[in-house]
Amino acid sequence: MSLNITSSLRPSADRFLRSASLLCALTAASLLLLILLFLTQASWPLLQDPARLMSTNWRPSSGEFGLQAMLGASLLSSVLALLLAVPTGLLVSLWMVFYAPAYLARPYSAMIGLMASIPSVVYGLWGLVVLVPLLNQWIPPGASLLAAGLVLALMILPLLVVQADTTLRVAATRHMAPALSLGVSQWSVIRRVLIPASWPRLWPSILLQLGRALGETMAVMMVAGNVVQWPMTPFEPVRTLTANIALEMSYATGSHLEALYVSGLLLLILALLLMGLARIYGSRT
Repeated sequence: MSLNITSSLRPSADRFLRSASLLCALTAASLLLLILLFLTQASWPLLQDPARLMSTNWRPSSGEFGLQAMLGASLLSSVLALLLAVPTGLLVSLWMVFYAPAYLARPYSAMIGLMASIPSVVYGLWGLVVLVPLLNQWIPPGASLLAAGLVLALMILPLLVVQADTTLRVAATRHMAPALSLGVSQWSVIRRVLIPASWPRLWPSILLQLGRALGETMAVMMVAGNVVQWPMTPFEPVRTLTANIALEMSYATGSHLEALYVSGLLLLILALLLMGLARIYGSRT
């Protein structure tokens, strides 16, 4: 009797779970669409003059709302963070999986997980009181594109390490023993087999971390210098789109406010493109 009751309840429970999952998915998609529509509507008057937005001059008091330099700073700092974090994360993962003794690998893995949970403002505070003064001693003023890239790299590194660790362990389970049985050295297996086999699975994680770096606000605002300009070197101060929104949203009105909404719209579109690319790469693996 109890078996019949359990089996009769299971289809209804499955239907409820399916309906609840569909409702949550539709709610999330609807909220995203509403945000996109709101940002488009709020910034529409200024969107009709793209040449005005793509200039390099940001002087709201003079009616100049060029976003080019800040968009470039956002992209440059995020790409710099990836260039620093991806090789470092891969090397750390290789050490943890294949070379570190167990008594070191376990606490080190726990420390990496702890780094992933640290709030971004703490990274920004560390960058402001430690990293910026160090860079200032090297090449003033310290607060710069390089400082922003280093802090962002430190923020995205833990999740890249976790993803690389998981992917490399899966690849090692499949390929390490057969390759070693052929007399190939461990490093050759890692370099020629495991890394190429793991790379397609790492791309979605890398793209998502690029999106996270693009959307970071407080940490970048604290270390980048907040000067609206195209940097000629990594040691010059910059201002990103997110920092600009945080700095000026409280008092912006009129076209100035519309320009900030355009900044938010650009960031949302970039995030959606990166998510789409991550889905495409993820579906191929």
